[in-house]
Amino acid sequence: MTSVTIIGNLTGEPELKFVNSGKAVASFTVAESKRVKGADGSWTDGESTFWRVSIWDTAAENLAESLSKGQRVIVVGDAKQRSFEVNGEKRTVIEVTASEVGPSLKWATAKVEKSAGKPSGFASKPSNPTPASDDPWNASPAIGGDDSQAPF
Repeated sequence: MTSVTIIGNLTGEPELKFVNSGKAVASFTVAESKRVKGADGSWTDGESTFWRVSIWDTAAENLAESLSKGQRVIVVGDAKQRSFEVNGEKRTVIEVTASEVGPSLKWATAKVEKSAGKPSGFASKPSNPTPASDDPWNASPAIGGDDSQAPF
């Protein structure tokens, strides 16, 4: 497989489905277009490439909840070519299985919130976390005090 990074716009709402095993999969299309500057200094859209993308598990659910048609995204994943026949006509497509998808912040802002589920492979929180009151980074600096020193 070939690793790819795609930056473009979602052409429609992501389609979230669940396979028989209960795993979530989101499918979507990203249109990637290059901007071309003309001799007169004006910009026009170049030719577009449409990428069919899927992402699995918790990331699929997070994507479907977070992103929508028209938003600019960054996709990282593996591209694979697949051939098939439709009415006797052979067709070939390139499909991308994404490992990461996120909003592009070039012309937008985003508020990131941790999802309720924890990703697999990560350790859970310690059973005795430090109380917020004991956390020096959680405290506001004293007004008029010397806040030039880090609290450690």
